[in-house]
Amino acid sequence: MTKTALLALLPIALLAQPRPPAVPLVTSDPYFSIWSMADRLNTDPTRHWTGKPQPLTSLARIDGSVFRLMGAPERNDKTPALEQRSLTVAPTQTTYAFEGSGVAITMIFTSPLLPHDLDILARPITYISWNARSIDGKSHRVQVYFDASTDLTVNTPADQPVAWSRLKANGQSVLRAGSREQPVLAKSGDDLRIDWGYLYVVGLDTEDVKQAANDRAITRADFAAAGALTSEDSFADHNPRTRYNPIRNPVLASSIDLGTVTPTTSASRYVMLAYDDLFSLEYFNRRVRPYWRRKGMEIAEMLQTSILNYNSIVAKCAEFDRQLMDDLTRAGGPEYAAIAALSYRQAIAAHKLAVDADGTLLFFSKENFSNGSINTVDVFYPSAPLFLLMNPKLLRGSVEPIVQYASMSRWPWPYAPHDLGTYPLANGQTYGGGERTEQNQMPVEESGNMLILIGALAKADGQLDLANKYWPMLTKWAEFLRDKGLDPENQLCTDDFAGHLARNANLSLKAIEGLGAYSMLAGMTGRTAEAKTYRTIAEDYAKKWIQLANDGDHTVLAFGNAGTWSQKYNLVWDKILGLNLFPPEVARKEIQFYKTKQNIYGLPLDNRAAYTKLDWLVWSATLADNPADFKALITPAYKWMNETPTRVPLTDWYMTTDGKQRGFQARSVVGGVFIKLLADPSIWAKWKQ
Repeated sequence: MTKTALLALLPIALLAQPRPPAVPLVTSDPYFSIWSMADRLNTDPTRHWTGKPQPLTSLARIDGSVFRLMGAPERNDKTPALEQRSLTVAPTQTTYAFEGSGVAITMIFTSPLLPHDLDILARPITYISWNARSIDGKSHRVQVYFDASTDLTVNTPADQPVAWSRLKANGQSVLRAGSREQPVLAKSGDDLRIDWGYLYVVGLDTEDVKQAANDRAITRADFAAAGALTSEDSFADHNPRTRYNPIRNPVLASSIDLGTVTPTTSASRYVMLAYDDLFSLEYFNRRVRPYWRRKGMEIAEMLQTSILNYNSIVAKCAEFDRQLMDDLTRAGGPEYAAIAALSYRQAIAAHKLAVDADGTLLFFSKENFSNGSINTVDVFYPSAPLFLLMNPKLLRGSVEPIVQYASMSRWPWPYAPHDLGTYPLANGQTYGGGERTEQNQMPVEESGNMLILIGALAKADGQLDLANKYWPMLTKWAEFLRDKGLDPENQLCTDDFAGHLARNANLSLKAIEGLGAYSMLAGMTGRTAEAKTYRTIAEDYAKKWIQLANDGDHTVLAFGNAGTWSQKYNLVWDKILGLNLFPPEVARKEIQFYKTKQNIYGLPLDNRAAYTKLDWLVWSATLADNPADFKALITPAYKWMNETPTRVPLTDWYMTTDGKQRGFQARSVVGGVFIKLLADPSIWAKWKQ
C-alpha cells in the first residue's frame, strides 16, 4: 500500500477488552496461530497457541530513537517500549495503539477470515500494518521494523535445522524459511507445531522497503543505526545440532521508511505473513491439499493475489467487523459482543480448511489441549452455531465425513463415532475404544449431536441432499436413541472430564432433541409416516423427562438424584430448531434457579464442582426469554474474561471461583457463543449463506 492513511479502514470503536487473557495476532489454522499472552504487546514474546515462543518483533525509529512495539526485550537490550495506549479486538482485526516522542503509531493485525468468501478465508495469511501520525504539532521522521523468527517453521527449535532463501513470486520479492528436513505429516498429537512447509514474509517492492534474511542481532543493529536494513542476506543454514552456528537466531526481516509525518499527514504501510503447508491433512490414508490450492493455485499466485487485493480485503474485514459487532450488541449487549469478538478468530483457526481429491470441502477441527483428536463430533457440535450462522458449507465439511465414516464396514457400532483420528491424521477414530471396543465411547452423545446438526443444516440452507443420501444411517442413530436415549446408561458425554454418569438428565435432553430433529428431517424429506412416529416418540419422551427430572424449583443432574442440578444447555435446540417439545416453563424455571447458583465468574456446569464451560454457559443463558436474565448470566463470564490469571487463548473450561483455567485452550468450541444470534430469526436470516 502506498503512503496513504489507513484511518478509513480501521474498525469501528468497540467495547475494548481491558485485558484479554490472550490476544489473537496471526490466526489461520492450528499450526499457524500466534498470540500475545501479555498485557502489552512489547513485554513478552509472541507465542503459538500452545504457549511456545514463536517470536514476531516490531520496532519503531522516531527521529533517530528506537522503540519497541512488539516482542520481548533482549538480554542487555535497553530499547525502551513505546507506551501502549489501547487495544481493541474485533472479529477479524486486532488493533494496538502506541504513543511516544510526539508520534502515535497504530498496529493492526488482520486475518481475513471472511466466512462468505472461502477463497479468502482459506488463504493462510495475516496482514500487519502500521499507521503513524504526529500528535504534538511537529514533524517527525518515522521508520518501522518487523521480523519473524524461523522458529515458526519447526516444532522444537533446539534441535531442528532450518533453511531460508529469497525468491521472486511473480516479480514480488519474498523471504522464505522452512525446516531443512521437511517431514510432511510425519507427526500427530496435541502439543505440536508444524515442521514442514514454508513461512513467507512479503514486503512491497518499493524503494522505502528493505528486506534481509539474517541473524536478528545484525538486522536489528542495522535498523537502529540507519533506520533501514543494509546488510546482505546470509544463507548459511541454522543447525542447532552443530557446535558452530554462524547464524544463531535467523529471522526474516523488513524495514519500512514511513518518511515524515506532520500534523496534517499520516503514513501507512504493511507486510504480509503467509504459511504454505503444501499438504494439510491425511484423510483415510491419502494426503489432501489446503482448500486454497483446489484449482491449481500455487504460492506465488496466492501471494500476488493477496497483495493486489489488500485494500479491498481490509475494507471488507472492517465492514464485516462493524456489522457483526452491531448485531452481537443488539442481540446480547456489549459484554456479550466482546466475548464473541475474542472468540471469532479462535473458533475458525482451530480448524483446517482442506479439499479432498474429488473436490469435497473438508473442515476439520483440532482438539487443542484436550486430546488432539481431529474432527471430533462433540467439538464441532458446540462450535456449530458460528458456522450455521455464517456459512453452513463449513459445518457440512465437518459433518459429512463423519457420516461417511460411520457408513463404512470398519465402523462396527450402531451409534455415531467420536472422531476421525488424531490431528492431522484423519484415518479413523482413536479416542476411547476406537473401532476395537465399546469402552469409553459416547453413544448417546454423538448420535444426538449428529441428528441435531444435520437437522440444523437443513434448516439453515434448505438443502436435503445430506439427509436423503445418508437416510439409513440417520435412521439407525434415531433407532438407537429411541431405545437408549430417554434414560441413558452409565456412559460418557461431551463433558468427559467429569467422568461416566448414568441417567444423565442433560444427555437425555440431547437424545430427545435428536429424535425431534430426525422427525423434522423426515417431514422435510417427504417421509410422512416416520415423521409422525418419531414426533410422537419425542413428545412422549419430553413428558416423561419432565417427570423424571423434576426436583421442585429446578431439574436434577441425574434422574433419581434429588438435590442435584446441572446446566441444561442441550434444551436450547428446542427453541432454535422450532421443535417445541418442551413447554416454555421448563427453561424459565431453570434460568431462575441458575441465577441463585452463580459464583463470581459464572454459573458452574453442575453441582459436582465449581468449574464451568464457556460455550455451555452461553447456551444456557440463551434459554432466557428476556435481556435482563441473559445479561445476568453473561456479565460474570465477561468479568472472568478480563480478570482470569491464566494467560492463554480463551479456555472454555475454567473455575468460577478464582477464574483459573481448569484445562483446554484455543479450542474451536468458543464458536458456540454465537448461538444467541441463531435464536434471533432475523439476524440468522441476514448472515447465513
